[in-house]
Amino acid sequence: MNNTAILPSTYLAPIQYYSKLKNYQECIIEHHEHFPKQTFRSRCDVYSPNGVLKLSIPLVKRNHRQPTKDIKISYEYDWQKLHWRSIESCYRRSPFFEYYEDDFLPFYTDKKFDFLIDLNEAMQQEILKLLKLKPQITFSTEYHKVYENADDFRDLISPKVDVNEDKQFQSIPYMQVFEPRHGFIPNLSIIDVLFNEGSKALEYL
Repeated sequence: MNNTAILPSTYLAPIQYYSKLKNYQECIIEHHEHFPKQTFRSRCDVYSPNGVLKLSIPLVKRNHRQPTKDIKISYEYDWQKLHWRSIESCYRRSPFFEYYEDDFLPFYTDKKFDFLIDLNEAMQQEILKLLKLKPQITFSTEYHKVYENADDFRDLISPKVDVNEDKQFQSIPYMQVFEPRHGFIPNLSIIDVLFNEGSKALEYL
C-alpha cells in the first residue's frame, strides 16, 4: 500500500471510496480521463424497499472522448426531485435521516451545478464535514494512464467490478432499514451508512 490513492470523481460514492479517503495520506481525484459510462462518477446505489436502487444523473450528450471535467449535467427533466424522493423513501425510517436531512436537501432543491465534477465535489465536501473526516485531496492536472508510487482505484471502484477484488476493503455488516427483507447489502453509497449509523459512520470506515 502506497501513501497516495488515485480516485475517480463520484456522485455519493460507495463506502469503499470513503475508506480510501480515510486511510490514505493523499488522494488525487481524476478530472482528465475520458469519461466512462455507467460508473459511480454519475451514479450511486442506495437500499430501497425492493433492494438496490441505482440513482443516475442525466448528462448532456457528449462525445466518447470527452474529459470528465467537461461533462455537463442535463436538467431536461427534474432528476433532483426524483432522486430526493427516492432517497426519502429509502431512508426516512433510518435512525439518522432527520438529523442529516437538511444538509442534503439543498442539493436537490436550491442548488444547480452545470458541471458534474462541481456537484460531486460539493456533495463530497458536505459528506466529509458530516463524517468529520479531513483527507488531503488534490485534483489531477493532466491524464496519466499509469501512476508510479500510487494506488490507482479509477477502475477498481466501479459497479462493474466485484468489491471483493479490492483486497484492502472488507465490508462489515451494520444495521440497514430493509435488511429484514433482503439481507445485508454491502458497499452502498456512503449515505447508507451515514443515515443508519450516524456519528459512528467514520468509525465504521
